[in-house]
Amino acid sequence: MSTDTAAPGTDVAVRGRGLTLRYGRKVALDDVSIGLGTGVTGLLGPNGAGKTTLLRILATAVAPDAGELRVLGHDPLSGPGRLAVRRRLGYLPQDPGFHMTFTAFEFVDYVAILKELTDRRARHAEVRRVLDAVGLDQHRRARIRTLSGGMRQRVALAAALAGDPALLVLDEPTVGLDPQQRMRFRELFADLGERRVVLLSTHQTEDVMSLCRDVVVIDQGRVRFAGPPAGLAALAEGRVWTSAVREPAALASWRTGTGAFRHVGDPPAGAELLAPTIEDGYLMLVDGRAGGDGRD
Repeated sequence: MSTDTAAPGTDVAVRGRGLTLRYGRKVALDDVSIGLGTGVTGLLGPNGAGKTTLLRILATAVAPDAGELRVLGHDPLSGPGRLAVRRRLGYLPQDPGFHMTFTAFEFVDYVAILKELTDRRARHAEVRRVLDAVGLDQHRRARIRTLSGGMRQRVALAAALAGDPALLVLDEPTVGLDPQQRMRFRELFADLGERRVVLLSTHQTEDVMSLCRDVVVIDQGRVRFAGPPAGLAALAEGRVWTSAVREPAALASWRTGTGAFRHVGDPPAGAELLAPTIEDGYLMLVDGRAGGDGRD
């Protein structure tokens, strides 16, 4: 199965082949290949599947044990290439490592300095721009320790956006956000993807449906699916049905707001089938009952 999610005719800005990384005896990534072009790509997978490890490799935070990698025309496995990538990278890790006594402005300004934005006036204008983009303009003087978890997440995203990066690597960017904030962030991410490579890891399948042109599913360190969200949903075609009672043999079964039950799995003969969602396809895939890359 091809793991190149770049659209036909689109330059591939990120290309990894055979990426492998072990932590002791644990294989975090196992021969992963991926290609990314301009636009938003979603990264799905269970906890511990290898998503964060892949993001850290692409963000030059850790080097793989094996494999080849080109990011924005550079080899990040070399010293000069790693520096060149970092100059064009925006990275939101799971743990941003805040300085709690800093204000929101001071933290983003500190990150902007690390990104080599040396002109003070231009840098401060950029800090104000990205804080406004994430809805924190009125809170830029608040200290990090006084902010809610969702607001801290927005500070971290503002830091990732500083310097207008060509590549955004975002690990759970909408965690801790309320529904209104998530909707505003979807709008922001969609705009960013118009002229950048954006890879975001998420557990929210609705974010993938709303934002992503493509989706990659990783399970047990391997790529199980790469393609459009509709292709992921299609893995559950003919495997979703409704009935008036719970089906014990179903992979998943729950009562909906209408009072009927919705089931995913192997339907009985004559079942009333429903159109699958990407959540259904994801469930079939990671449970091992739908086709992936043929390497289960």
